[in-house]
Amino acid sequence: MYLEGKSVTMKEIVFAGGCFWGVEEYFSRIPGVVETRVGYANGHTADPTYEEVCTGRTGHAESCLVQYDENIISLEELLKKYWLIVDPTIKDRQGPDIGNQYRTGIYYLDEADLPAIRESVNNEQKKYGKPIVTEIKPLDCFYPAEEYHQKYLKKNPDGYCHIDLSKF
Repeated sequence: MYLEGKSVTMKEIVFAGGCFWGVEEYFSRIPGVVETRVGYANGHTADPTYEEVCTGRTGHAESCLVQYDENIISLEELLKKYWLIVDPTIKDRQGPDIGNQYRTGIYYLDEADLPAIRESVNNEQKKYGKPIVTEIKPLDCFYPAEEYHQKYLKKNPDGYCHIDLSKF
């Protein structure tokens, strides 16, 4: 693939970390991240709506699909950045957002990424006195969220965000 005349080696991974608006905005600011898209991951309802996901009955996590150029940023670096914005020891909650749709998760598309993910979790676990509960699973499904959710904080700079983006 080529982007502005440069060779790009694209990879994808999906991160869940509470409300997807802030997760997307955070990752979109990282050099090497080429594209982000918010959506609903690893649930059991086909093509859910936001309203359905908010009930907590679809099994989906609000998530952000991150496409990145691994020649610019490695998966290991993206994982380090992910851990900065979540509390991986809290189940089904990030910030004030509560429910299984707000769980933390790392959903991989390439089985070859699993060793780096596991190593990252093991390194992160050393910082906590209680276990990390972040889901580590292959991506079973990802349904893009409605268009008004895409790039929400770029369109609405004063919109809600549980992540303090001023720190990054």
